[in-house]
Amino acid sequence: QEQLVESGGGLVQPGGSLRLSCVASGFTLEWFAVGWFRQAPGKEREGVSCISGSGGSTDYADSVKGRFTISRDNAKNTVYLQMNSLKPEDTAVYYCAAYEWGLKVTIATMMKYNMDYWGNGTLVTVSS
Repeated sequence: QEQLVESGGGLVQPGGSLRLSCVASGFTLEWFAVGWFRQAPGKEREGVSCISGSGGSTDYADSVKGRFTISRDNAKNTVYLQMNSLKPEDTAVYYCAAYEWGLKVTIATMMKYNMDYWGNGTLVTVSS
């Protein structure tokens, strides 16, 4: 079965850190660019970060630049999102998605593209 599964969410205090993982099964994740999205209650889905299949191209939303880092380990079929200096406004369900894209990745392009695979999401709550 081809699927993406996120993990690593939870409750963290402002200023804290979390690392999200997105693991693919049933297909080779290296052939796909991967994006992280988030959706807070009552808000539209937002593109957070993306990474090319090789890992050589990445992009971030302005709201997370300098705080979040996306990376991947293709040997483990996994993409990570390291989130530091978390703020209450980072609270959301975080989703990873994979899409066939062989060029430089950008948030703007990712938001217009149809994803091939979606995970079910992991909840991140930033609160004291």
